[in-house]
Amino acid sequence: MIEMFLIVLVVAALIAVETRDLLNSVIMLATFSLVLTFLFFSLHALDIAIAEAAIGAGVSTVLFVVAISKTRRQEE
Repeated sequence: MIEMFLIVLVVAALIAVETRDLLNSVIMLATFSLVLTFLFFSLHALDIAIAEAAIGAGVSTVLFVVAISKTRRQEE
């Protein structure tokens, strides 16, 4: 089970880095954070899982989306 989470983490990180669209990259980073939360939960690190869910998946995703919405996106 843990191996599956680690594989998904690597794939999500690679997609987030290689994606040219910023919004898609932020969505993949949120996915990365949620999978990391489940990984911490499965390792019985509940306090870290709660912090990762709140800060990693919640606050940082909202901040990134707001920052992207405030900038002009160039059409390719």
